[in-house]
Order: sequence, then structure tokens, then C-alpha cells
Amino acid sequence: MDELTFLSALHRPGTLVDAGAHEGLLTLPLAGLPAARVLAFEPLGEARAALSSAVAGRPNITVRPEALGDVAGTVELTVPVLDGAPQWQWASTSKSYAAHRSSRVAVRRESVAAITLDSLSLADCTAIKIDAEGAEYAILRGARETLARCRPLLTLELEERHAEGCTWAVPAFLDALGYETAFEHQGRWHPMPTLHRPTMQRASPDPSVFEASDPYIFNFYAWPVERAAEVRALLPD
Repeated sequence: MDELTFLSALHRPGTLVDAGAHEGLLTLPLAGLPAARVLAFEPLGEARAALSSAVAGRPNITVRPEALGDVAGTVELTVPVLDGAPQWQWASTSKSYAAHRSSRVAVRRESVAAITLDSLSLADCTAIKIDAEGAEYAILRGARETLARCRPLLTLELEERHAEGCTWAVPAFLDALGYETAFEHQGRWHPMPTLHRPTMQRASPDPSVFEASDPYIFNFYAWPVERAAEVRALLPD
């Protein structure tokens, strides 16, 4: 089960939010779902330029330059630069990467605008995908009213290497809002208490070191409890 399969199988017409859209890997296929409108948030200028080019001519896709979070204002976006090459996929509003500076790793910072998803007062949000290198919890806190009102499906990239404790805090926050959170492994749903972090969530936080546990579970799925039977029917018991 991947994010696109999950969101496609359970799709309902409405607005889908792509938080951390990068170059549009999911933005474009999500926009192809029936009666879908996509709000694609990408605060990193280079990635947003590539995204805008990729979605040109698609009237049901709106590219937004803001970072999503739990407060409105200005935040610092940090991009690690490995051997002179900016690592777009590691851009973060929650990490400084200062501890990983070395002869290979430099850091680039820029100020970007930030808003909360709740400030948009969406009435038809049916799904939210979040990939924000440690800012996922903040984004959800800023979407509390939207979650309560619209009951969207959620796909989340949660990594302890980017935000220690996020795989505990985010499911607990969502549980209080009437959501279930799980991960897929070997073709089955697994509840969050079964996530063994030392063997399933171990990866280097250093952009210059590529190592991770096998398996490395970082995609998580959440759904309102009232849709639980529908979701569980996607995979065998």
C-alpha cells in the first residue's frame, strides 16, 4: 500500500491538500482523481518552480508558496547542501541541520511565509498528504478545525530522525480527534503500538550518511473512525 493507492481507493470528490508537494510527484496523479481539486504547498523556491512548470495548464491545481504550520507568520526554511548540491527533499522548517555541518554538508536558510490550514476555512477537504521533514505535527495542529469539520483521510511521512517522538505524538493527537493511525507492512495493516522503532524507524539524520533499518517504515495512514471498515477492507485481516 502506497500513498497514491490509499488515497485513490478511498477518494471522495473535493479538495486534496499536498503539504510538501516538492516537484509534484503526487500532486499530478491526485489531480486526476474524479472531481478533485489540489492545493499544493511548496515553500522552497526551486522546487516550487519545477512544480509550477509541471502543473501548468491544470486548472484544478493551485500552487501555494507558503509553509503550513500551527501559526501564521514567517518561518526559517533550512536546506542542507551536500557536496555543493542542495538537498531539496530534506528542506525543513523544523530542523536546522547545524549538528551535521561538515566538509561535505553546508546549510542554506531562507525566510518563508507560513499559514495554518485552518485559516483557509476549507469546506470540502477530503484528503491531506503531509511530507514536511519534521513539521508534520505542527501542520496537523494548525489543521485541527479542518480535521474536525471535514474528516479528511491522511497520509503522513513521520520520521524519528527528523522529529524525535513524532511517531508517538502525532497518533495521540489524532486519536483525540477520532482518528485511527496505522502503517502497512507485508500487505497488512498494523496499529501504531506495534511499530518497533529500534528496528523499523532507524535512519541517519545526517544528509551525508545513507543508512536505514530494514524495513524502514515511514509512511503512515490515518482515517476517521467512521471510515474504519472501508479502510480495513483494502487489505486482508
